[in-house]
Amino acid sequence: MEEHQKNRCHWPGNDPLMIRYHDEEWGVPVHDDRKLFEFMVLDAFQAGLSWAIVLKKRENFREAMDNFQPEIVAGYDENKIRKLLLNEGIIRNKLKIKTTVTNAQRFLKVQKEFGSFDKYIWQFTGGKTIVNSWKTPEEVPVSSKESDSMSRDLKKRGFRFVGTTICYAFMQAAGMVNDHLTSCFRYKNITELV
Repeated sequence: MEEHQKNRCHWPGNDPLMIRYHDEEWGVPVHDDRKLFEFMVLDAFQAGLSWAIVLKKRENFREAMDNFQPEIVAGYDENKIRKLLLNEGIIRNKLKIKTTVTNAQRFLKVQKEFGSFDKYIWQFTGGKTIVNSWKTPEEVPVSSKESDSMSRDLKKRGFRFVGTTICYAFMQAAGMVNDHLTSCFRYKNITELV
């Protein structure tokens, strides 16, 4: 089937970058700590913005933030934060940049406590992907009891920009939930993966 003829979720629209992200990444279960940290950072930067804006700047973020290696980001000092605030290739929000450093420090504590961030974060879905069966975009929620629980626990551990909506977006991105519409060609692909 031709790429443009594939039946997919509505949200990527006609944007080639969004389509590639939808078709190759969104909803695929992620168990790599560095990748989980990347999604956590990008979802925090998305707050108040569209995912398309963040996605377009992802490569710049990777370059500016040492490929989202939490052990490096956790050590960023005021000088590095100033450099990031001057970087036009990323979203230059001082609060979000400082939060990224704080969250990296908390991330490392969780890794130490649980052996990996993966082991910690996937406990909120019982270690497996929650497979939903939404038929229309309107049915897809912006939060769930799992994202509520994740948000509460992350906040308790000192993480910031981890409200339930951001946590749910993270769960969608990291494949902790399969929120592809049942009519989308990726729904079956993802369901077979989990």
